[in-house]
Amino acid sequence: MRDEIVIAEALQGQVRIHAACTTKLVEEARVHHYCMPTSAAALGRTMTVTAIMASDLKASHEKITAVFNGHGPAGTVLAQADGAGNVRGFIGDPNLYLVREDGHLAVGRAIGQDGTLTVTRDMGLKNTFSGVSQIQSGEVGDDFAYYFAISEQTPSVVGVGVLVNPDGTIKAAGGLIYQLLPGASEEAISFCEKVAAKQKPVSELIDNGQSLEEIIHTYFPDASILQHRNVQWHCDCSRERFKAGLMTLHDSDLQEMIEDGKGAECVCQYCNEKYHFTTEDLKEILDSKHVENR
Repeated sequence: MRDEIVIAEALQGQVRIHAACTTKLVEEARVHHYCMPTSAAALGRTMTVTAIMASDLKASHEKITAVFNGHGPAGTVLAQADGAGNVRGFIGDPNLYLVREDGHLAVGRAIGQDGTLTVTRDMGLKNTFSGVSQIQSGEVGDDFAYYFAISEQTPSVVGVGVLVNPDGTIKAAGGLIYQLLPGASEEAISFCEKVAAKQKPVSELIDNGQSLEEIIHTYFPDASILQHRNVQWHCDCSRERFKAGLMTLHDSDLQEMIEDGKGAECVCQYCNEKYHFTTEDLKEILDSKHVENR
């Protein structure tokens, strides 16, 4: 199944549904960050929900960033997605392989429960909007559901999962979110509660070969499909951006690096891409700063 997000509505427009397959996206993240299974699952779940949230953005330059700071061994877990379906992210410690007693990956223990989930919406305006909620379990799905309820006053069910192969590669990943819209009836609320009680892990359904539309119609037979949205790993870092960053350094810092004779290596925290600048490159950057200041 290809990576995508399907958006639908059901129960006479009282429920909005997002289903996502993110297997390739999460595998890309795993490869870029050399993630062990629990780290890959924690990052993959966070990226999946963030991608779903961004699928409602109207413009490609608009972005949503979600950050878990749970004071667990994973450290900071961050995902960023834009309105064009581009997603990237990173995890503080990519080397975690923690397993619960039931054999499942211990994502909650990796992220931790003593901290916050912060979601920032950048709509390309002067100010950004940020919402903060306390982490409930560190399992990601529960935490986003709590965030939706507290910060956006939207009752939501959030299912998200990542299955990892024995060799560490990503077997299946995806998410299913359904949200009650304002004015939803008691019948709609009851229906969603029953769906939540019988819902199976979406990653397992994807691994079993079910399409996103089939998954949606399994739980909401009357659902109308509204949109198919692309989703993919993409980092927009570049040599030019890091060059611009080096130009913001003080002249004395650049001169010290030049005299050191080793050049400079910049590493993108989102994708681990490395950009090397030679001593001559640094001299050109320093010279160009002086030209601009004349």
